Amino acid sequence: MDTVGTFRDSSEEEMQDFGALLDDYLSFDEPQRGDIREAEIIKIEKSEIVVDMGVKRDGIVPPQDLERMPPELLQSIRVGDVVPVYVLNPSDADGNLIVSINLGLQGHDWDRARELLESGELVEAPVTGYNKGGLLVQFGRLEGFVPISHCVDIPHGLSGTERREAMEQMIGATIGLKVIEVNQSRRRLILSQREAQREWRASQKERLLSELRVGDIVPGRVTGIRDFGVFVDIGGADGLIHVSELAWHRVPHPADVVSIGDEVNVYVLELDHEQQRIALSLCRTLPDPWDTVLENYHVGQVVQGKVNNVVDFGAFVVLEDGIEGLLHITEMADGSLTEPYSYVRRGDTVVMHVVRIEPEKKRIGFTQKNLGITHPTAMPAPDVLLRGAADD
Repeated sequence: MDTVGTFRDSSEEEMQDFGALLDDYLSFDEPQRGDIREAEIIKIEKSEIVVDMGVKRDGIVPPQDLERMPPELLQSIRVGDVVPVYVLNPSDADGNLIVSINLGLQGHDWDRARELLESGELVEAPVTGYNKGGLLVQFGRLEGFVPISHCVDIPHGLSGTERREAMEQMIGATIGLKVIEVNQSRRRLILSQREAQREWRASQKERLLSELRVGDIVPGRVTGIRDFGVFVDIGGADGLIHVSELAWHRVPHPADVVSIGDEVNVYVLELDHEQQRIALSLCRTLPDPWDTVLENYHVGQVVQGKVNNVVDFGAFVVLEDGIEGLLHITEMADGSLTEPYSYVRRGDTVVMHVVRIEPEKKRIGFTQKNLGITHPTAMPAPDVLLRGAADD
């Protein structure tokens, strides 16, 4: 039996095993300052918490870190819980591995912030305070900042005391936000309410475009008035009522019909999925008065209406039900006027006879001749009104 050979083989195996152990030791992932690792809580004492990080030494959570922890969090921690810890000092003067649960949890919040920045997903956060530049919000265990230019709920143009009062009123409110900048090394977390609202409204518009159908009548609130029409919020997204769809008659300016904040019912006129536009109508929620014009009016009838517009050749007058017709300059008073502007003004109430009805062209004509009127707002003679009533 070759005992020397056997001894040599066993020695070589032991050396290989020892070498493997030495390699494992040398390649040991020694904690470094700034590392965030998962750790199991193995002891909880009044002045410290001891955690197992899966390394050769236990980690120590010092009393200073315990003091910074929210009381509800400290009370909820139990032995066996796994928590993230931040390595403060791999080896202090006594050789202890010092870690922080607070900073470990914040590290998770930084990771979440980076994920939200990348995904564009929206988040809600409570407003905890403000400074001269904007609002402070609570993002997990981090403090985020919303620049004043990115705050939707604070009116633009405010300064000094007015701005401070507006920001102070926001404290305690929970607002929708989008993460727009994350810089952990500088502890800089910037969020935007404006971008969040833009994203949310875009998603709401996509939802509405998929759910609405042309012909639907839905409630809304007037949010904007322009020369060309009115913007109406119909559930998180705006649709547009063109000025021509505000009433069955011509509207000089949208502000003559609605005001900001008005609650209205609107008719879905058109859905443009490609351009993400919703066209609405206000007048189509009501019957078209021209459909029954011959039932309600006849030639010779005395009517009363409001001047909607004055032009060189006369005045357009709107009757109570929305029918609009022309009182030509030659039909004003006794027919001798040379220009209408000194005789009637927009908003005046005038009394007239119906002289012409053309329902297929949506036209109706008026006259004041034979009414004995010398001023547009004057009432005609009683016998004329009686004749008109009898004609009805």
